[in-house]
Amino acid sequence: MSRDLHDQRFGAHLSVAGGLEKAFAAATELGCDCLQIFVKNQRQWSAPPLSEEQIRRFRAAARGGPRPVLAHGSYLLNLASPDSAVRRRSILALIDELTRCEALGIRGLVLHPGAHLGEGLDRGIARIAASLDEAHDATPGFRVRALLETTAGQGTTIGHEPAHLGRVLGGVRHPERLGVCVDTCHVFAAGYDLRAADGYERLIADLSRHVGLRRIHCLHVNDSQAPCHARVDRHEHIGRGRIGRAGFVRLVNDQRLAALPKILETPKGRDGRGVDLDRVNLRRLRGMIGRPAPAARPSPPGRG
Repeated sequence: MSRDLHDQRFGAHLSVAGGLEKAFAAATELGCDCLQIFVKNQRQWSAPPLSEEQIRRFRAAARGGPRPVLAHGSYLLNLASPDSAVRRRSILALIDELTRCEALGIRGLVLHPGAHLGEGLDRGIARIAASLDEAHDATPGFRVRALLETTAGQGTTIGHEPAHLGRVLGGVRHPERLGVCVDTCHVFAAGYDLRAADGYERLIADLSRHVGLRRIHCLHVNDSQAPCHARVDRHEHIGRGRIGRAGFVRLVNDQRLAALPKILETPKGRDGRGVDLDRVNLRRLRGMIGRPAPAARPSPPGRG
């Protein structure tokens, strides 16, 4: 079914300093249609459980606020780790974050799949699937999905090819409890040249083949400081990095992705006029809707 491109939902990852519910007022002030938050300190393994009052305040603020609300998992998690102690801590931390999301009514927890640390892709993917099975077994009946995020391919990280994510989805007992988040900076750095028609369509084709577009639940919209194929994760403001305007014009005018929430994770701050940079980036994205796609050009392999 065709969707009005102007009905797309754009938002940003926002701070929860002072209380989880504070993100809603900030989102409304910026003009966000949706938002993403951390549900605990992303650089610590554990945190005090949510109180009933915290949950009540969050749910009250969420009523009538920007939607959907997504969460991003801790950066410490490595479900592919060959170190059994690290993997156990990662599984327990994932269970905790899923539990927090479920209590808050958040339906998507974006998760970096993990890194195999030299033990090989096959073993890493098997460990991710087994770890997710353990987390699912500990959270029966939960509605929140873990959303496996595409990666840039730094080091031994898994997920820079859609086929990696497809193998994880095919290796778990409950694939219906998982989804995918596509990050534009990451896929560009991994080798998909979004600036060119053929590079963009190659990404869509690979996602369709290995994951299925229906399994994609959100997009992270970030430009890239690094060139295509660099396999380096460095976010930049929309239209100011190596992807540039061309890639984002393609994205926001693609009916196949129009229903997906599009979340900024670009650098924070203010521009020279004192305007919040999230607001600037949101305005740029919305201003690209209905614009003609740039002329097609080939995307030479290995070039940025």
